[in-house]
Amino acid sequence: MIKLISWNVNGLRACCDKGFRETFQALDADFFCLQETKMQEGQLDLSFDGYESYWNYAEKKGYSGTAIFTRRKPLSVTYGLDIEEHDREGRVITLEMDDFFLVTVYTPNSQDGLRRLDYRMTWEDAFRDYLLRLDARKPVIVCGDMNVAHQEIDLKNPKSNRKNAGFTDEERAKFQQLLDAGFTDTFRYFYPDQTDIYSWWSYRFKAREKNAGWRIDYFVVSNRLRERLAGAKIHTEILGSDHCPVEVTLE
Repeated sequence: MIKLISWNVNGLRACCDKGFRETFQALDADFFCLQETKMQEGQLDLSFDGYESYWNYAEKKGYSGTAIFTRRKPLSVTYGLDIEEHDREGRVITLEMDDFFLVTVYTPNSQDGLRRLDYRMTWEDAFRDYLLRLDARKPVIVCGDMNVAHQEIDLKNPKSNRKNAGFTDEERAKFQQLLDAGFTDTFRYFYPDQTDIYSWWSYRFKAREKNAGWRIDYFVVSNRLRERLAGAKIHTEILGSDHCPVEVTLE
């Protein structure tokens, strides 16, 4: 069995002050992927026995960033999409394993007023093309904060959020395009109709207490990995960030 965890920590140094190390050890994953680390190299000494770690930092300080801790040594590691305009923000790390690629991603947010929606659309096409090139070689597991609630059941208030970042028709269509290209949303594979399970809550309006959240953190896998899927979880009980960890297990 392989256990994978993905968590947008919304600032790893802050998360470490809120129990990150204990949570990491309790979850006991083979692969632990992080997004929005918001740090530069040398700002935090964080290591765990038995794990190697790989980091992709944004050029801009205190912004974006990804990391992967792994118990299994990868064949190779790559950073970014190999496209300069998309590779300044530390958003992608890929581990090549024997029988799959593991990609962690922190998808750009379209932001207030959708001022970054056009960029987001360009990113989505480039990222999907990247995944399809990997998928032509071996199956892909992609995880992270993909900054989109795919269906109305993936957020508490779909009607009032319809034109807001993360729930625009354009972003939802890009996510559907990825699925249509040969990928499976693992949580929905197991729980197609489950409502009221989210992975992100605003820090405002006591959203988490009221469970007024969004499911924007995913494990998505190549369709041919479906037969190996053993389970999917969203750890809504784990605090330390405005997101909670999401999990998938494979045979």
